[in-house]
Amino acid sequence: MDVLEDPARVLFLDVETTGLSWYYDEITVVGWAYGASYNVHLPGDNPRPLFEALQSATALVTFNGTLFDLRFLRQTFSDLAIPPVHIDLRYLAKRAGLTGGQKAIENILGISARSNVKDVDGAEAVLLWHRFLRGDESSLRRLIEYNRCDVLGMCRILDEVLDRLDIHPDLLFSRPRFAGRSYAPAESAARPSFVPPRRSKHKKRSNKFREMFARTAAGTAKIVGIDLTGSEARPSGWCLLKGAEATTDMISTDADMLSRIAAERPDVVSIDSPLSIPYGRTRVSDDDPGRDEFGIMRRCERELKRRGINVYPCLLPSMQGLTRRGMRLAEQLRAMGIPVIESYPGAAQDIMGIPRKGAGEQFLKQGLADFGIKGQFLKEDVCHDELDAITSALVGSFFLAGKYEALSGPTEGALIIPDLQAKRPARFVVGISGRICAGKTTAARMLEQRGFTYTRFSMVIDEEILARGEVPNRRKRQEVGDEIHRTKGQRWLCEKVVERVGDRELIVVDGLRFPEDQAFFAEQFGTRFVHLHIVAPAPLRAARYGESVGGDISFEEADRQSVEGEIDELAGLASLVLTNVSTLDAMQNALYNFIASAGQKDGRQCRFQSS
Repeated sequence: MDVLEDPARVLFLDVETTGLSWYYDEITVVGWAYGASYNVHLPGDNPRPLFEALQSATALVTFNGTLFDLRFLRQTFSDLAIPPVHIDLRYLAKRAGLTGGQKAIENILGISARSNVKDVDGAEAVLLWHRFLRGDESSLRRLIEYNRCDVLGMCRILDEVLDRLDIHPDLLFSRPRFAGRSYAPAESAARPSFVPPRRSKHKKRSNKFREMFARTAAGTAKIVGIDLTGSEARPSGWCLLKGAEATTDMISTDADMLSRIAAERPDVVSIDSPLSIPYGRTRVSDDDPGRDEFGIMRRCERELKRRGINVYPCLLPSMQGLTRRGMRLAEQLRAMGIPVIESYPGAAQDIMGIPRKGAGEQFLKQGLADFGIKGQFLKEDVCHDELDAITSALVGSFFLAGKYEALSGPTEGALIIPDLQAKRPARFVVGISGRICAGKTTAARMLEQRGFTYTRFSMVIDEEILARGEVPNRRKRQEVGDEIHRTKGQRWLCEKVVERVGDRELIVVDGLRFPEDQAFFAEQFGTRFVHLHIVAPAPLRAARYGESVGGDISFEEADRQSVEGEIDELAGLASLVLTNVSTLDAMQNALYNFIASAGQKDGRQCRFQSS
């Protein structure tokens, strides 16, 4: 501890931020005591005074700086030099028997240097910054005073810790004292009334709904957002977002939600609830035999925590009811052919630079308005559940625009979060449905000849049949397909179909049979998935069956198999229903016109157009 011999060269530092995530949030105030003064750095200031102080100091003292302050500093200033010795009082105080946060330790030691800001804590500090940005200059002065009290409190804690641990930097001299030093506010700590605007690395403040989504499907999409509760006894927040216009409500039962959603037929439903369980787990409850080995957290939750965003594990006992309800609701919606994504409003708000509801509902409402969301919620009293439902719906906008990141692990569903810097993925997927001999395989092969990678559900089923040592034929495919649908689930089959094509850019999927297929591909590829349904009269299909297929079962038997039972429902979910009763040339022209139009809406010229 000889670096403490000269107190004038020990720098005490504390950072205030817009939130707890070093990955997404930003520094608002850096305060430090060094030499004989207390100084402040704010966004837009020249960082040289801070850099020079850190370069000349022999030691840096923080409280929890290892996990918080230094992470933010290094994220903000890539070329920042930290003194060779860093004393983190959180850990040094623990060695002296003092645990808890800084305020708790100050209370234990009887330190009372916060008389004028005793009611301010970390959450209030965030609010003070938002109030300042909205014109309340006194809030900035109060925030700086709160920071100064943190810095001066560290000085007194360090004195006490050195006494308790009986640490002497030099036995020939008395122990140095820091609390008695005069750290007078420097001229910079008086602060101007204006902070120059700064463009963040995430460009939070420049992102508005119109700027981001006007030229995408999200600009006019219909999206439902739900801030789900763990029980139908407590109403859930609900939002219908049409473009940038939000309508909110509170809905209690799953039946009411399903009814409202079915009536609206949204492009996507975004639910604030876990919609999957961790890899290796088989059920939500703690009696799962995989509980001890695989735990209660998914990879997406671990990643958010790594980025500094607090999130509850999906199978925490208090979360199990919510997870169970969310998964059940998603399954019902997907069976209707409606795509469902999982969202987390808190993370989305952090990423977009919108204050969370914990900072105050008025700031959350104002943040949504600043982003460009309109609606009666701005004029009416609405609860925070409705505001979080708006945010969930807004995540759906990012999803449909391709401006998102999907956090997931093996066998785990993806948690969708906004990605303000995302580049639109190149993949373009066409799914084709229709009854037997309507012409779906003919259409898919036409696209294959123009550069699309061809795949079909029966390929996966054939692999399953061959693995059993049996011979694939139409009857066996019908049987095994029905068995897979009942046991492993249709989503498992869809996943295997996608795995077959790897990272190919243009894909055609032959043989969608269930509304859940439509939901799966829409969830995987968003607006980069288009669905074509082909129809033809039964007599014409029967004639084609007899001419070109034949096989071990009759047309009538093949056409009424259970796996064919929901195909007609897909017509109402498709982007286009194509009637195939004419020539192959006519079908080809209609098909190519449809794909060309869909490709242009997606922002691309499909390859076959030049052929």
